[in-house]
Amino acid sequence: MATGTDDTHELLTRVPVFETLGDEDLLRVEHVAVPRRFGPGEVIFREGDTSDTCYVVRSGHARAVREHPDGRTITLAHFGPGDIFGELAMFDDERRSATVETLDDVVVIAILGGDMRRLMREHPDIASKLVISLGRRLRVANERLTRQSFQTVQSRVAIVLTDLVAQAQAEGAGGGEVQVRITQADVAQLAGSSRESASRFMATLERAGVITQGRGRIIVHEPAALSGYVY
Repeated sequence: MATGTDDTHELLTRVPVFETLGDEDLLRVEHVAVPRRFGPGEVIFREGDTSDTCYVVRSGHARAVREHPDGRTITLAHFGPGDIFGELAMFDDERRSATVETLDDVVVIAILGGDMRRLMREHPDIASKLVISLGRRLRVANERLTRQSFQTVQSRVAIVLTDLVAQAQAEGAGGGEVQVRITQADVAQLAGSSRESASRFMATLERAGVITQGRGRIIVHEPAALSGYVY
């Protein structure tokens, strides 16, 4: 697996938070980035930990979870190659708001918050560009939440599956049948629905031949058909 400077540069260009940075600024970020590896089921950081590092996924998958006061674990997001998490560590050292754990072997590049803050002091234009990028991400998140408040459960579940398929295809899964590694409970939580409601709709998709469900995985036989369930 290539992990050299050229590979790191290409990876950073795919990260939305860094989309406004030019080559010189990206090179400065590369110089403070450190490769790290985690095994399956490993916790990268826990909710409540000091926020001192952000991570960009080079390969593998992880998820962000929060523990509900009643003991349940709630999945907030899934991360794959090109995704960034813990990015607020670039701006402050507040406590982590969620736990991030790996789903398989994960390779990341880690960027210390202190290093990024030093870069922003030395090169103020980096700070302004990062704020612009984070503002764009916030608008996208707000728009998604607004859409979800008006969408049916089946629409939200279909969108989650479509996004997972797109991620798998970006990793080389091809344009036909796609397998995604995720549990039914995680799909429900990402869609903001109860597990029972998501389960009923996914059973409908299975009867229609669109998907097949397995233990901790879903095979999407007809990715294009998912769009027909989004209203």
